[in-house]
Amino acid sequence: MEASTASRLLSAVALAAVVGACTPTVATQTVTGSVLAGPTCPVVTDPPDPACDDRTVAGARIVVLDVDGDEVVVAVTGEEGTFSVELAPGSYQLVAQPMEGLLGTPASVSVMIVDGVNPEPITLVYDTGIR
Repeated sequence: MEASTASRLLSAVALAAVVGACTPTVATQTVTGSVLAGPTCPVVTDPPDPACDDRTVAGARIVVLDVDGDEVVVAVTGEEGTFSVELAPGSYQLVAQPMEGLLGTPASVSVMIVDGVNPEPITLVYDTGIR
């Protein structure tokens, strides 16, 4: 390799390192939540029967949209019915997608992400159709 080519290559690598070091990083916040389905019993009792608590929903897809309605990320609940996404500061809508065997979808939830503040956990509930 010629000395001038090596010198230009070294300069390009140094410039890339400087530019990379100057690129601002955006702090993200973790949004967590759970997805449930209920009711699970046809009759509500007083006091409530713990066996009739809403059940967790695994495999639910939660689409996160920005203020322009563009998809930012899709979260999928795990076996425990929970999800977690990292979002940059801004306003978002969390939109649960239809699930086979459950009626309708939960109402969308608005989330405002503020730098340094973790939002409260979110709960989305599907209707089982049991009455």
